[in-house]
Formats: sequence, C-alpha cells, structure tokens
Amino acid sequence: MKVIRADVLGFCFGVRRAVEEAEKALSEKNKSVYSLGPLIHNESVLEKLEAEGLSIIEEENINQIQDGSVVIIRAHGVEPSVIEKLKAKNCQIVDATCPRVKANQKMVEKHSVNNDYVILSGDNNHGEVKGIAGYAGENFRLVQNPAEAELLELENWQEKDILLISQTTYSRSEFEKIEAVLKRKYSNITVKNTICPATSERQQALIELCSKVEGILVIGGKSSANTKRLFQIAQENCKNAALIQSKEDIPNEFFSLSTIGITAGASTPDHIIDAVESLFLS
Repeated sequence: MKVIRADVLGFCFGVRRAVEEAEKALSEKNKSVYSLGPLIHNESVLEKLEAEGLSIIEEENINQIQDGSVVIIRAHGVEPSVIEKLKAKNCQIVDATCPRVKANQKMVEKHSVNNDYVILSGDNNHGEVKGIAGYAGENFRLVQNPAEAELLELENWQEKDILLISQTTYSRSEFEKIEAVLKRKYSNITVKNTICPATSERQQALIELCSKVEGILVIGGKSSANTKRLFQIAQENCKNAALIQSKEDIPNEFFSLSTIGITAGASTPDHIIDAVESLFLS
C-alpha cells in the first residue's frame, strides 16, 4: 500500500501560535487560565490542554471568570465589547487572534467609520465572523453563498464605496462565485481576497492529490470549518473520501485500497497525522 501526503496539511501558523500561547500560560501555573470558546477545533488537543488546567468558557459566561485570571483570545478573535468586559475584570489578556483575522477586523473597522458598505463572505455561526461583525457599522452585510449574493440589495449603492472581503477560512471557489455575482450587480465594488493562503494552499494541494490516489482521508475535528471544506473537496474529486478525527475512525474499506492520500485541517496536530499514516505502513 502507498500513502501520499498532501503537500500542505495540518497546523497553520495561527493555530500553532494559539496552542503555544496556551501552553506558555499554563506552564506558569500562578493564575487560572481560560480560553474564550474552544481554543481550536480539535478534541484531542483540547482534552490535553484541559488536563493541564485550561478552562474553556463561552463569551456569554464571561461574568463567571475570576477577576485577574489569564484569558486567551483564540485565533478566531472576538468583538471589541468582549475585550472591554475582560479589562473591567482586570484579566490578563493573551491575544492569540490570527494576524490575518486581525487585519480583517481593522479593515472592516476602517471602512465602517467611512460609512462604506462592507460585505463579508463567510459562515454566520463561525467565531471569526462574529468577531469581525463587532467591528462593523450599520452598512455591514454577511453573504454565505452565491444565492444570498443574488438576493442582496444595497440602497443608494452608487453613492457609497463597496468592499467585499472574506472569512479567512472560506472556500476559494465559493468566494469567486460570490465575487462574480456582486461584480455583475455593483460596478463600484472593490474586492479583496482575504482568504488565508494556508487555506487556499491546502485546498489546492488536495485537488492535486485526488488525481493520484484511490481514496482520501481528511483528518480533523468535525466542528472545524476548514476541515469540512477539505472533506467537501475530497468528495467532489475522489471516489473514496472520509473525514476522520483519529486513526480509530478509518473506514475498513480504505485498507483494501492500493493508494491513499492524506490531508488534514489547520487544527490537526502532527502526531495525529503521523498515527494515521503509520497504521497503513506498519
């Protein structure tokens, strides 16, 4: 049996940085350490960090955080009002917001101050989108797919600047479809593709891998948006595709294939990828 890894897979810079910040805070062991929401979308990593003392708490329960605690802002970022609440509790804030997400936040804030229309392509329930929306004004619009772009109506759009950006982990192909629709409707739109290169590189590497193998294993948390998109791409481009969280989840039929491809979401650590690969090589 032959196993081929995608050229780009696993931890991205933002996720690795967030995990390292959490491990550093936990090693000091002099204060309670919290993460606002799951630090990353990978259960095994979260279980390890929780065992070391990390408490995961949702934003709506900030009042339960002990004053003076260490609070880690995950890579997805949060809205400004959350930061103010933490400051009021005298918390030590460790801002692990991905630099690319931070850039989106600042861009939205700048254009909102100018009262421009700002359109974000993304998933309504994603933490990054909620955080970015907190920096926006009344002319902010979220578009989740091309159908919603078709239905979007902007009043007096000829009199305003219009900016289209994207959630950093959004599908490149979906963004391009949304872009095409909005360019047709609004001649004065400015488009900035803010999809993280790590996301698009993973997607492109997977497409190239699909042509070389009989089956694709996508390794990652099932709540991870970028992992689910990789799985969708694998299903579209390969006859056999499966989304797994660990080696225990590998479907039996994959052991009868002669060539298997492996990719992994941006929240998947190296040791899980290694464990899946080694099972086929042993």
